Amino acid sequence: MKESQEDIIDNLVSQWHQERPELDAEAMYIVGRILKLGKILEKRAGQALKDSGIYYTDLDVLATLRRSGKPYELTPKELMRSVLITSGAMTALLDRLTRLDLIYRAPDKKDGRIKRAGLTKEGKKVIDKAIEIRFEEANDSVRKLNKAERASLATLLKKMLTELG
Repeated sequence: MKESQEDIIDNLVSQWHQERPELDAEAMYIVGRILKLGKILEKRAGQALKDSGIYYTDLDVLATLRRSGKPYELTPKELMRSVLITSGAMTALLDRLTRLDLIYRAPDKKDGRIKRAGLTKEGKKVIDKAIEIRFEEANDSVRKLNKAERASLATLLKKMLTELG
């Protein structure tokens, strides 16, 4: 798509200017596009991972365990600080990954009431391949942006996340 072409967000803002001119809809040029991009990017990531046998949410947990370093174990609380899913979904996801033999659950050595999640040998193998696919897809998603544009966008998005998150 050429930059000069109108998109759905241009149309949305234009329609609000027409219907409710007293409202300031300008932020929707950014927020609307971020929301739409989020949906598109998540769908692309899911499609890229479909042959790996895991879902995008699986990747989030497995990647968090993998990048934590040896022994690739974290408590559910530690996992929650680094993933994009809700705590309610976390338990079901950990149970599912355990059934798939991608993670194991073991009592914490310091506090037996806590069950740590850790990567199995198969889980490490799966995430190492899946993360390569994920990074390839992510790079493909931003291929139209040059290095300076990528850096600028990353900085601006970080600024927004820091302020809002």
